[in-house]
Amino acid sequence: MAMSKAAAVVLLLAVALVSTTTSVAAARHHRDGFAEVFDRQEADLTHGRALFYWFFEATHDVVKKPLVLWLNGGPGCSSLGYGALEEVGPLLIQKGTPELRLNPDAWNKGALSQTHSAINFEANLLFLEQPAGVGFSYTNTTADLERFGDELAAHDAYTFLVNWFERFPQFKGHDFYIAGESYAGHYVPNLAEKIVEQNKKVHKSRRINFKGFMLSQIGNAAIDEASDDRGMVNYAWDHAVISDELYDAINKNCRWTTTASPSSPSAAPAPWGPREWFTSDQVGGFQVDYDGLTFVTVRGAGHMVPTVTPVQASQLFAHFLAAKELPPKPIVA
Repeated sequence: MAMSKAAAVVLLLAVALVSTTTSVAAARHHRDGFAEVFDRQEADLTHGRALFYWFFEATHDVVKKPLVLWLNGGPGCSSLGYGALEEVGPLLIQKGTPELRLNPDAWNKGALSQTHSAINFEANLLFLEQPAGVGFSYTNTTADLERFGDELAAHDAYTFLVNWFERFPQFKGHDFYIAGESYAGHYVPNLAEKIVEQNKKVHKSRRINFKGFMLSQIGNAAIDEASDDRGMVNYAWDHAVISDELYDAINKNCRWTTTASPSSPSAAPAPWGPREWFTSDQVGGFQVDYDGLTFVTVRGAGHMVPTVTPVQASQLFAHFLAAKELPPKPIVA
């Protein structure tokens, strides 16, 4: 179903107007069974940094559903332009037309069919443009743009979340997850670590009910340059893009230097797998399990997994939230 052209224009104009002001009231709309809010939230009053967000409630039982923060990578990619409007949000842009359409595989709605996995996976979705300078997020201190890095991004994102939960206290007790893709392979673990550290220090009334994060499953998370380069070479050789001779020469002449971290499979205990998992009666991809970590590949997917293979991405998300194993056998209706 497509939104009317007029409605699409009104929505985009509203976002544009918000971007020109330093202090705005949250804009709240109800459409097609869900409520949405877009606004800015202060991240640093001294420097005048504010982060823009777009929030969508789950379509059913909002008070019982988890809250999921989505971050795109880049660095510099908009979580609205990509995550919300091209991947997992309830509204999608359409090539060649100014109309928005409803996303049948949005992560804030519905249950997967019996042929894909009968798991209800609705979530409340929070898309955040960060760090300041990305999208509609800004800073009033020009020098900030030279200072931004993973540590400052995590600081500002955490401050944003604390302030956001104060503004919307009804979501404080919800299970909270973080998901993202690409360079969010840095953003998400750093923010997760920040939340865990701060939860140990702050009063219980200010703790975030953090449950976990999803990276490798959705969106080719960037870990570090050495790991990514080595993975690219292995992938190219495994898929016959480069010859055995070139592969051997690269491994012989290139030295990969990396620092292992708990979020990296290279630092994890011995794996279980790989094994196939299924979407309906077809192989959806492959899965390797570590202690506390699951590494999943999606058959036929590209870098933006929810865009290229939306059904499989929704299936992964559903099983992640439910803490259930992906189907190891074909699913027959």
